[in-house]
Formats: sequence, C-alpha cells, structure tokens
Amino acid sequence: MTKFMNNVNKYLSEMKIKQAYLSMITGIDKNKISRLLTGAQEESGSDMETIAKGLGKNVEFFLADHMILSQVHATSVHKIAFYAGEPSEKQKQIADRLMELMENINEVMSAKSRFENIARG
Repeated sequence: MTKFMNNVNKYLSEMKIKQAYLSMITGIDKNKISRLLTGAQEESGSDMETIAKGLGKNVEFFLADHMILSQVHATSVHKIAFYAGEPSEKQKQIADRLMELMENINEVMSAKSRFENIARG
C-alpha cells in the first residue's frame, strides 16, 4: 500500500470518517473506495486529488512523512458527528442532508416497519 493510502487510512481512522462518507463526498464508487483503501487497487493521481480535496486537504498532506492531526472534541450534542476539515459548499449540503435524515430517523424507520407489515400481510 502506498504512503498516500496509509496516511488516508490513518486520517480516516483518527477523524472517525467512514468509507461510505468518503465515497459520498468524493463521488468515487463505494467498491472502488474499498479497493483503494485496502490496497487491492492502486490509486491514480486523479484519485489522490479527488480524495484529498474531498477531505479538505491537498495531496501533499497525505504524502508527508508525519501528519499532524488536531484532536476533535465534541463540545455539544447538537454538533455533527464527524470532522473533515473546513467543509466545502458541497460538504455543507451533504451534512445538512445527513442532519435532516438523523432528525427524522424515527419516521423513516416507522415507515419501513409499516411497509414490511403490509408486504407480509
């Protein structure tokens, strides 16, 4: 596995960022993200740029011998549950959609349960 991907994995782990979120913010297919992060597929220069930009960093950040990661502390229960640097406008939109989903999760799960009951019935 390359230094870039090792550092990306370290960053994702430290910042508690899931592969699914990385896929969503970069537009890279979830299966390809998985292959890249496990080293099963070598990343291209374009992949490196897309991933770094999606995480709010530049490629050089992930090529460094030593990455300095600031600690993220939860100061409020109303804050979003992940951190990926200064968010871009697209990341803000995604975060807003995720927050809306989280605020309405009871309704979503309740509707799912009703549909499953109707299908069984």
